[in-house]
Amino acid sequence: MDTFTVYPAIDVREGAVVRLRQGDYGQETRYPADPFALAAQYARAGARWLHLVDLDAARAGGYTLAPLLRRLKAETPLQVQTGGGVRAEADVDALLEAGADRVVVGSLAVKEPGRVAAWVARYGAARLTLALDTRRDAQGRWRLPVHGWTEEGGKELDVLAAAYDEVGLRHLLCTDISRDGMLSGPNIDLYRYLCQRFPRLAVQASGGARDLADVTAAREAGCGGIVLGKALLDGKLDLGEALAEGAPC
Repeated sequence: MDTFTVYPAIDVREGAVVRLRQGDYGQETRYPADPFALAAQYARAGARWLHLVDLDAARAGGYTLAPLLRRLKAETPLQVQTGGGVRAEADVDALLEAGADRVVVGSLAVKEPGRVAAWVARYGAARLTLALDTRRDAQGRWRLPVHGWTEEGGKELDVLAAAYDEVGLRHLLCTDISRDGMLSGPNIDLYRYLCQRFPRLAVQASGGARDLADVTAAREAGCGGIVLGKALLDGKLDLGEALAEGAPC
């Protein structure tokens, strides 16, 4: 990829900054930081983008973070990609109106690919990030759970990524669910495969990043960026160093 973007992530549930283990709502760690204050801290460290997730909406629908999003856009220089509960065009319109630079579409991108492919044409590839979050099954196939990773979506990663690549998708966020929140390292083999098979996609690595070496590995695998969550919150990775590692030489 020509550019590599480091995306500090803030996941919000019931107004609090949280991290889940492997997408399990029953395995939650809450952090004392206020979501806006944390985002502002990331901006001061030099972040250009923020990955903001409404975990309540991801499971139940109905995006709740519009006031936070508006404040972020008014009071910080951050560009924001955000999602959770996007089920219809009206949801996309509402997030864009609230200031989202990119709207993240997850479950619907798996359940209704024809509909979401039309959105790529309507809104433009620069305004959408599709989250194809994946879990490997017993047969070695990369399956795509939906609704906050609580239900099987009936699709395979390879097939769906190819379909979206054909209609001009640009930004693909892929989380290996088994790595998410585990600080076990991202699945670099998976990302290298995706980047080689779909060179037009800017793949965002997500799940498991723990240190600067993981940022380097994602960049060298060809990813367009990496999402950093728990490692930043737990103080295991310095955002400034990660941003410097991701910057072009």
